[in-house]
Amino acid sequence: MKNTESILNILNNIKGLKKSATDDLKSLSKDIDSLENWRIDYLGRNGKLSSLMKILATIPNEEKKIIGPKINQLKVDLNELFSNHKDSLNSNFSSIDENYDISLPGRKIELGNYHPTTLIIREICNAFASMGFEIHEGNEIETEKYNFDLLNIPSDHPARDQWDTIWLNTINPDNKYLLRTHTSPMQARIMEQKNPPIRVVVPGKCYRYEATDATHEWEFHQIEGLAIDKKISFSELKGTLFEMARKIFGSDQKVRFRCDFFPFVEPGVDMSILWDGKWIEILGAGMVHPKVLTGVGYDPTEYSGFAFGIGPERVSMLKNKIKDIRNFHLNDLRFLSQFVK
Repeated sequence: MKNTESILNILNNIKGLKKSATDDLKSLSKDIDSLENWRIDYLGRNGKLSSLMKILATIPNEEKKIIGPKINQLKVDLNELFSNHKDSLNSNFSSIDENYDISLPGRKIELGNYHPTTLIIREICNAFASMGFEIHEGNEIETEKYNFDLLNIPSDHPARDQWDTIWLNTINPDNKYLLRTHTSPMQARIMEQKNPPIRVVVPGKCYRYEATDATHEWEFHQIEGLAIDKKISFSELKGTLFEMARKIFGSDQKVRFRCDFFPFVEPGVDMSILWDGKWIEILGAGMVHPKVLTGVGYDPTEYSGFAFGIGPERVSMLKNKIKDIRNFHLNDLRFLSQFVK
């Protein structure tokens, strides 16, 4: 009875060792070093198979006739597992191009960076933040009310035409939605939500239905600025924008203001900078129109303010000598890699 139990235990150990070896082999990482460690662990001089074979010296000859062939077969099976796995690894290595030197160091991983548009938007926003402006964001899908009506843009203005604005199909004809043509709608939304004093800049994407060329894109960015308080004057508008120009373009930057027209400001101006001997317009601005203040519930006799809009891509084009605005949307690494620091 004891001999029978002893044989069964040894047979179970043989079966368990084969299962353990097979499972460990399957979980190995695909490299020669791991396979060699497995071979030493199971087939080495002091390995698990060697320990099992030492049992043969301690059992009667009759039991050896039963146990011996089983252990020898286990040795054959383990060696076959080892050989098959090694052949598999070698076949993977042999698939590598013979002209490829695997001893060479790996390729350098290229570092990414922010998109040039993101970089200039952050630079401009940081310039205004240093002057006490908050940074807000708004929806890219807007209503006709906020994009036009509350900004004193009349119903017959060309900007409302379907050839200039990307209108969206809506179920309710009374609520007309569109892709915002500027970030100015946030003027009204912020004034409705906050009481003066207000000083905010709003960066974001805008969309216009127009042909693209080296200086125009149908999708572009704009940074809207708004300041509302009691007794804000035009000189504060000029001082704020002049300080921004110094922070972005340098402390000796010259600027020029000229009269211009925008429906939501009165008076309106454009600001140009002297760049490479030429005056280049970079933004439009002006004092917030009294009708805009009245439309959001502000008393224009008590409050005043100024607003401005900057095209960050145009600023980046000047600073980085970029000739074509379409480069910002090409995802060309030859272009983008120039901005990796």
